[in-house]
Amino acid sequence: MAGGTIAITGGRIVPVIGDVIENGTVLVTDGMITEVGADVAVPDGTPVVDARGSWVLPGFIEAHGHVGVHEEGEGWAGSDSNELTEPVTAHVRALDAINPADLGFRDAISGGVLAVNVNPGSGNPIGGQTAALKCWGRTVDEMLLKEPAGMKSALGENPKRVYGERKQQPATRLGTAAVIRGALVDAANYRARIEAEQRKPDGERKPVDRDLKLEALGLVLAGEIPWRQHCHRADDIATALRLADEFGYRLVIDHGTEAHLLADILVARNIPVIIGPLFTSRSKVELRNRSLANPGKLAAAGVTIAITTDHPVVPINFLVHQASLSVKHGLDPDTALAALTINPARIVGIDDRLGSIEPGKDGDLVIWSGDPLDVLSRVTRAFISGREIYSWADGEATFAEP
Repeated sequence: MAGGTIAITGGRIVPVIGDVIENGTVLVTDGMITEVGADVAVPDGTPVVDARGSWVLPGFIEAHGHVGVHEEGEGWAGSDSNELTEPVTAHVRALDAINPADLGFRDAISGGVLAVNVNPGSGNPIGGQTAALKCWGRTVDEMLLKEPAGMKSALGENPKRVYGERKQQPATRLGTAAVIRGALVDAANYRARIEAEQRKPDGERKPVDRDLKLEALGLVLAGEIPWRQHCHRADDIATALRLADEFGYRLVIDHGTEAHLLADILVARNIPVIIGPLFTSRSKVELRNRSLANPGKLAAAGVTIAITTDHPVVPINFLVHQASLSVKHGLDPDTALAALTINPARIVGIDDRLGSIEPGKDGDLVIWSGDPLDVLSRVTRAFISGREIYSWADGEATFAEP
């Protein structure tokens, strides 16, 4: 996306991994971070970005959102997050519905969010494949970081409401679990058929008809992508654990409103929680125990957390404010920043490129006017792969052309 070298100098660098560097320098060459430190030599002729009096952080990452597939201000025409024509749509891909022109991407950048994992919606027991991408580019293909990055599944109220109103399965929680279990058994059988044919001598093999749903679910069973489980209530989280034990896949809890009630179990199984949205009303029974104190409770118990806005449920540029108010309610500030950066990067599987300021990672950096956890601080400049794509001055925001 960018060539050449730039140096961001004089700022308070918060690398997330490692100690804070006062009056530090970040050198970015050909889109990659090459040096970070207090005594970095800036090559002659290098463009310099003066960050004195400011904080420099890695771009934030929204690990669970619908930006691009649930466009703001577009009504039904921009609503592509739920393929509600059948309960199992493992074959659909968020990638194929993301509109880079969605206003949500610009909102994200203005709030320091430079990457997002876009999920299908939660209307289906199995909703489809997620995609991780940067928040700037002309096409989703050039923005793409990883695809598929996970498989979306939903327990709780949403699937039983959608299909129960149609008088079809699943109309209950037990029906939802049965649909998920049945689809995974079908996928296991499909993989077994393929493996059986592969064990035969070349001349005796017969092709197995392709099934895109079962192929996608096979990636989960093979451990290649995580199972992204939408669930709020503790009983639904327990069902998610039960299903994961049955089929042996990598589980990520999305939302986890009552996850703190099972925190010791989640810690023992090393299962992360992407918690949120945190600024919503208690609009349904599942959210009765929603609280800004819950991220702190989970983190204190040892659970790895990321924080989500579930955009557009909460505007994506408010991601940092959810972290700030979680700190007000007991979350450790360093953990709050990790929950916006390295933790979501690791959960999504993009931590080799994003999530911290380290040599070898992408030059996706944000300059803040002050501590980002201070509600009065704002993003003043943002860079993706070393290219400046946003600036704010004199009350006006300016975006570069994609």
